[in-house]
Amino acid sequence: MEKKSVDELIESLPKKERYNMDDLVDLVTVLRDQEKGCPWDKEQTHSSIKKDLLEEVYEVMEAIDFDSPEMMREELGDVLLQVIFHVVLEDEKDHFVLEDVITELCQKLIIRHPHVFGDVQADTVDKVLSNWDSIKKDTKGQESFTDTLKSVPKNFPALMRSQKLGKRAARAGVDFEKSEEDGTELDLYAAIESALNRVKLADQKEEDASGEIGELLFLCSNLARRLDCDAEECLADSCNSFVKRFEDLEKHSADIAEVSAEELYSYKGN
Repeated sequence: MEKKSVDELIESLPKKERYNMDDLVDLVTVLRDQEKGCPWDKEQTHSSIKKDLLEEVYEVMEAIDFDSPEMMREELGDVLLQVIFHVVLEDEKDHFVLEDVITELCQKLIIRHPHVFGDVQADTVDKVLSNWDSIKKDTKGQESFTDTLKSVPKNFPALMRSQKLGKRAARAGVDFEKSEEDGTELDLYAAIESALNRVKLADQKEEDASGEIGELLFLCSNLARRLDCDAEECLADSCNSFVKRFEDLEKHSADIAEVSAEELYSYKGN
């Protein structure tokens, strides 16, 4: 089918009652048109809108937490807009189009599910994940476990990144566990206590404790992993709980400034 001109799209798009993926690509293309497009959209680059994608993903997560189909429908649309916008930016440079993105994704999913589209046996989740990691390592040319660690994006939230790094190190056989040879226990709790003591010592000496605090956070995030908890969600829940406790105490206190930190952290609510 011959592509419509920008003028034709400006004329036809507002008249539609239902839209599909091609319409969305056309719409963003119109917004980016240098003559008749939107001044804001024309100026955007990958870098200028990259944080918008992250913000929209967080809003989807909030919609999921609220279990709201209406919110999810809207927020997923906003995420889709970000994806299409980045695709259109690359299409303008003749690098790739949406079909290329979808084709590569489908090929990847088929390759990484040989137990569905091939003759590989994987009847448990653990086997599926093991196959997935092995295939991913091969297709990405990762020759060492260090390569798999380096492939974890540095732009991930720090807690998420640390937990993923710990998980991948554990798959390489490096984790806190009892040694087969001498029975020595590499105790994660002891490592956390040691890191905490180093933080205390740095504080007492009035030294920079950022490195020790970072190691403490890294160890705690991997304790969450060992306990099958998501560190990001754990901290998010604690933040929400903190705000709720503060709110309750402020409502029931004549002066919030008179509430001690001990009361705040031990408060259980009514």
